[in-house]
Amino acid sequence: MSATRDKELILPQQEFEILRLLKDSTASVRIDNVASKLGTDVNSLMRSIAELENLGLIRINKVVKRILELTEEGRRYLEVGLPEVRLVRVLINCKCKPSISEVPNIAKEHGISLTPNEVNYAISSLSKLGIVRVNKGIIELISSDKLNNVINRQDILNQVRSEIFEDEVSEGIKPIIQEFIKRNIVRVRERSVIELSITDEARNLISRGLIKAGVVVTALTPELITSGGWRNVVIKKFDLSIPIPQAPLVTKHFFSEFIKFVKEVFVSLGFEEVYGPHVELELWNFDALFQAQDHPAREIHDTYFLKYPSTGKILDNELVSRIAHTHEDGWITGSRGWGYRWDPGRAVRLVLRTQTTSVSVRTLYKRGDGEYRAFTIDRVFRPEVLDPKHSMEFHQADGIVVGENLSFKHLLGILEALARGMGLRKVMFKPAYFPFTSPSAEGYAYHEKLGWIEFVGSGIFRPEVVMPLGIRRSRVLAFGMGLDRIAMILMNIEDIRDLTSRDINVIKGYWTGFSRFISHLNH
Repeated sequence: MSATRDKELILPQQEFEILRLLKDSTASVRIDNVASKLGTDVNSLMRSIAELENLGLIRINKVVKRILELTEEGRRYLEVGLPEVRLVRVLINCKCKPSISEVPNIAKEHGISLTPNEVNYAISSLSKLGIVRVNKGIIELISSDKLNNVINRQDILNQVRSEIFEDEVSEGIKPIIQEFIKRNIVRVRERSVIELSITDEARNLISRGLIKAGVVVTALTPELITSGGWRNVVIKKFDLSIPIPQAPLVTKHFFSEFIKFVKEVFVSLGFEEVYGPHVELELWNFDALFQAQDHPAREIHDTYFLKYPSTGKILDNELVSRIAHTHEDGWITGSRGWGYRWDPGRAVRLVLRTQTTSVSVRTLYKRGDGEYRAFTIDRVFRPEVLDPKHSMEFHQADGIVVGENLSFKHLLGILEALARGMGLRKVMFKPAYFPFTSPSAEGYAYHEKLGWIEFVGSGIFRPEVVMPLGIRRSRVLAFGMGLDRIAMILMNIEDIRDLTSRDINVIKGYWTGFSRFISHLNH
């Protein structure tokens, strides 16, 4: 279709407004800027710009541009402030020369949150800028002139809040943006951008007054006919050549598919999947694993404790008695125990489980002696500072192999088979120490870019673990894997937060990587 050049052209109001905006610009205009000025969203403009292009009134150009956006960490710093900005405020407020270890407490006194890790990041950043120096653990301000430059960094972070294009960043702040990118506060991604420009022919028609806005309808309704209103409107013709907007395709989440793939590897080796609760008794999470009640890992800084309700119930009093005696004097296990008075009140406290090994010991208690293989893959929870490598919620794969004539060689063989099944081709093992297994070993897999990476901890469960659970004749081979870490290695993922991303573009990108990994594995 082409515009009638010598007759008046009536356009819908939105199309007319688009032309009016483009007429006043000497260069191309991004569609998001047009949408912003019209007070609408980009999607609602798509059909209008397609029709204007079809009429020969505008040109549409699609370009790929680099856009800056905040990461999860960047969004957190937007709320609480950059570590270096918070440290500067602490130093200004306290007017002192604190030691590094004192800073978190001093910050708290002034209503500022600063973790020890953030203090270290802040000191490193401020030292490079020549604002502070550290002498024998004491922090000292050496340049007050540059303090405003540091505080202004927060304003720069605010600029990225709504996503900005890299080519729009001023020269003065480019070095700071580059630093933010290296610190994973800001990331760069490519985005397709639509740019619009008005044609010379459209300018000519507008200058001659031949393009006007009017009431355009797409359907001739009974009301228009009976009222005679059809005489005052322009009935729009259907143009079936214009494509309708495409809805995004539903995409499977790559990490869910990876977990499904790992489960298939376990099943192929004769393992059966077992399950356990996320909210667990300390008895199963710690005590049944012969972990002393005064062990540091059981304190609040390593474990999430429930408040409502705070305790549960243990129904098997004989089990409680066996575990208590094992902790206190070793019971009949041949051990001397820990030599303290075991507290049943601690054993019934509720926690978010810190390890999927709790599922393994529940399985041993339920099934007892025999020959079987069981595994579980699920989430565990630990208080961590969220960053690209750590999360307070992550996935573990735990497995046990039970039998009377099992040896340490069987354990290493099973781990090697699991590693190869998951695509970790080259593996090695070395001796290790774990509280509830003996002997124990760590498994390492070779990664082309990262070298040798630890992927599993393993061993034979100690008598202090299995005997109170009712295991008398069998040996139990046990192992645990950090599944998130294995996924990051195999799919070249650098940020653990991407494993649970809801961004459709991130999911599609890693889905391609997962498909490539599976294809390579099959060959």
